[in-house]
This record gives sequence, structure tokens and C-alpha cells, in this order.
Amino acid sequence: MAARAPACSESDAGDNLEAVLNSLPDAILVIGEEGTPVYANMAAETFFGMSVGQLRRHGLDELVGYDSPLLAAIEQVRRRGSAISEYEVEIDNPRIAPRPVDIQISPVIDDPRRILITIHERSIAQKIDRQLTHRGAARSVMGMAAVLAHEIKNPLSGIRGSAQLLEQGVSEDDKPLTRLICDEADRIRDLVDRMELFSDRRPVERSAVNLHQVLDHVRRLAKSGFAKSVAFVEQYDPSLPPAAASKDQLIQVFLNLVKNAAEAVPPTGGEIILTTAYRHGVRLAIPGTTERMHLPLEVCVMDNGPGVPADLRPHLFDPFVTTKNNGTGLGLALVAKIIGDHGGIVECDSQAGRTIFRVLLPAHEEKEAPT
Repeated sequence: MAARAPACSESDAGDNLEAVLNSLPDAILVIGEEGTPVYANMAAETFFGMSVGQLRRHGLDELVGYDSPLLAAIEQVRRRGSAISEYEVEIDNPRIAPRPVDIQISPVIDDPRRILITIHERSIAQKIDRQLTHRGAARSVMGMAAVLAHEIKNPLSGIRGSAQLLEQGVSEDDKPLTRLICDEADRIRDLVDRMELFSDRRPVERSAVNLHQVLDHVRRLAKSGFAKSVAFVEQYDPSLPPAAASKDQLIQVFLNLVKNAAEAVPPTGGEIILTTAYRHGVRLAIPGTTERMHLPLEVCVMDNGPGVPADLRPHLFDPFVTTKNNGTGLGLALVAKIIGDHGGIVECDSQAGRTIFRVLLPAHEEKEAPT
């Protein structure tokens, strides 16, 4: 006689179903008769940036926008009693930037008063594509930096030295010209020095880094300098584990992002919001290895500036792309390079009045001591 499989109790079945739903990459919501969520899986918590408890305190119209086609589709499902699908629907609320998604809506079989919604975020593949593009752009700057360092910095030193020698023998009226030569030579040297940062191919020396300490350090630097008149709001997850990263490099990254935000906000009423959260992130390959890294740590730098022009958004992390009159266009390219070296992702969601730079990073894992 064949052995019988062990019986599965209702409790076990419920636990298993919960585990299955939480393992899905798509956001799952069950909406009650009153129009508020009664269930959400982990992917839904990540998508909306709220816990299940928080989601239950909001109506669906608050979560997806009062004019969202999703609301009309739900009413259609309630009337017809059958499932429908919608593609390329944009979901937007004050906590998340507009996102194109595909949705499937169906009544719950045992309780048709409740509606099951599956949200498939189309941007996951786009995030990976963008990150690969950023890395390719950084590699192109690496080659250019190596050429410039050799072909420009050496003759530039000669030009500057010659100008200093000339300055000793010219009249007072001509000295501003030799000073101008020295100043411009220094400016070109500084630009090449910044580009040389892209040619650093050494592996990142990672340690356990407290992201809140990094952000607090960056905020204090900003408030004592370029962001004195800007209001900072901190929304941190107190249980966030440390990141596997270089602390100095992360300070460089977030100082750059906060400086950009401070320059974008209005002169009065400027606000920068710093947030951290633990997310069930995507996995990406670590450059130079076959290992894949989980990216559950999310840090966001949000500002209430006018937003990034639509024509620049796809190229924002490319070298020499800038919205500033006197900018070099290397700051965000360097941010993308550093985060890419960590195996992470950086992306930007922008519209008028709200720009979010979102960074996903790996968590530090304690290595077990050999037995």
C-alpha cells in the first residue's frame, strides 16, 4: 500500500497560503465592501510604502488617486461579477511617484463583496535596464578619464607654470591676464581630477554601515553650509539593518543627492525629506562576479522643487548631463558609478513639485565563525 501524505490542517493550509502570497513579486490587495484594503501581501506593502495596518486605514481612492481608472474598473467588476484586466495604468499618490502597472481585478469566489487586485509593476525590468545603462556610461568615462589624465594634466602643468613665470615680469595691467590663465588651468585640472574618480576600479571595501548615521552626518553638513534655509524631514525605519557598504562613499553619494535637492527647492518653503525602509527588493549581479545580491535597503531623498525636465529624465545619470548653468554633469554619474560598484540601484522619479532619488542597497550579513 502506498504511503499516505500527511494530513494538512486548516491552520497549516492558511499558513502555507500566506507564505505563498508573500513570496509573489506582484502586489496583492483584497478590497472590502467599504473600499478599504482588508489584506495586503509584502509586495503590496513595498509598492505603497505602507504596512498592512497603515493600508487598512486608507481608502483605495487615497492609495491610487481619486481619478484612477482602477476605481472605475473595480466598480465594473462588482456589477458584472467577472474578472477584467487593465494594462499600463498609472498609479499615483503623495507617497509614491507615478508608476505604470498592469492590473488584474476579480471578485473573491467565496465572498463576491470583496475584490482581489493584482498589481504587476512594469518598472522592475526598466530599473535593471537603466542600471546597466548607468554602468555602461560610467565605463565610458573611465576610459576618457585615463586619456585626459595623461594628455591634459601634464601639459596643463606646463601652461600654468609658464603663466606664473610671465606674471613676475609683466605690468600690473597685464597681471589679471596671467591670473586668468592660472585660474582656468586650475578649473580644467579640477574637472579632470573629478573624472579620474571614475577610473578607480578597486573593489569596494565593505563593512556594516548604519545608514541613519550616514544620513544624519550628511544632514548636519548640509545645514551648516549649502542648505541653511532648507527644512529637513526624517522618516526612518528604526529597525533598519546596517548596509554592506563603504561609509565614506555613501556619504559622498547622499551629500551629492542632498546638495542637488537643496539647489532645486524654492528659496522659501524648501523641504527635503529623507526616508529609509526595508523592502523586498530585486536582485542584481555584482560587477565582476557571478554572485547575485539582494537589495532590501531603500533610502530616498525627496525635494519639493520644480522637478527634472522630461527630456533630461532618461539621461539624468549620464556624464555631462546637467540642468545647472555652471554644472559639470558628473555628480549624478559618479553617484550611479558608486552605487553600481556596491551592486545597488539608483533611480529618479520626478514631476512638478516632487522629485525622489531612490537608492537600493544590500544589507550587511554577519559571516558565521568557522567551527
